Amino acid sequence: MSSQIRVLVVDDSTLVRKIVTDILEADPEITVVGTANNGKTAIFRNQELNPDVITMDIEMPILDGLAALKHIMSTNPKPVIMMSVLTQHGADATFKALEHGAVDFIPKPSTLLSMTVEEIGSQLITKIKTAYKSKVAALTTRTADSAQSIPLSESKSKSDKIVAIGTSTGGPSALINVFNKFTPNFPSPVLVVQHMPEGFTAAFSKRLNDSSELKVKEGEDGDDVLPGHGYVAPGHSHMRIVKKGGGFKLKVYNAEKVSGHRPSIDVLFNSFAEEVGDKSIGVIMTGMGRDGAEGLLKIKKSGGYTIAQNEDTSVVFGMNRVAVEYGAVNEVVPLDDITLKILRRI
Repeated sequence: MSSQIRVLVVDDSTLVRKIVTDILEADPEITVVGTANNGKTAIFRNQELNPDVITMDIEMPILDGLAALKHIMSTNPKPVIMMSVLTQHGADATFKALEHGAVDFIPKPSTLLSMTVEEIGSQLITKIKTAYKSKVAALTTRTADSAQSIPLSESKSKSDKIVAIGTSTGGPSALINVFNKFTPNFPSPVLVVQHMPEGFTAAFSKRLNDSSELKVKEGEDGDDVLPGHGYVAPGHSHMRIVKKGGGFKLKVYNAEKVSGHRPSIDVLFNSFAEEVGDKSIGVIMTGMGRDGAEGLLKIKKSGGYTIAQNEDTSVVFGMNRVAVEYGAVNEVVPLDDITLKILRRI
């Protein structure tokens, strides 16, 4: 039994605690060692039970999930997965939690919308197993320390280079780190695929926009791809870049999952290899699985330049590890150096 992943479930709803516990206990590799109905109890139970992973509600009485998370990360850090309601307020709180060290998040079973209990259960189990292998506290102080942007060595109003970034688990905090270093006169467009549920990507785009000199939005079909702008693939659709006249546009569309994901990093990267070629800068960052590794190899083979986040600064060294193994990467660098490497290529 000692090989099981020991989970603490924190939620103020008795029903949600039971649903989550039943989902997790159905997997032989996971055991729920305890529950808590507020943040204060969660802090105590974390010390008492020393679980491997914690699932944490955000809205709770006495002490909310965000305050509890901060305390846990500063006293007895654990991989924490936030249970988030699909509202603007819930999304904002979720991204704050990710910046304070939560590994990942998942929509709450009480706000399923288009997801079934089976789908959410499958995702939660996968995320817990990933969180168990992740590095905790890797990003908790990083974003606050790295808000200064890096000056361009020479001012350029426009570049023919275009940047594509793919990331998954641990990605939101890492992307904020990268985006808050872009310069006001950044001369290229930046396209992003971040694995994230439908409904959260619009709020995340706004968060990137607020923390960056770039104008960032959720990508829409037909958008012109402009320098100094960032485009985040919507949580329900693939996003490609297509050549149109003398410039580029976005193609955003719903289709089958690719490499297990929609949006898929491979879809974006493949389009860069085909449409942008040697003017591409491809970046693969923290995340589980292998989505993006093959596409990054195609970017490299097309003459583009490719960068991977290193293991030490990745919450999960998965997709980027596979890309390195494929020989798809020109440079492997720490998170804090990614923006600088992009700027140097431009």
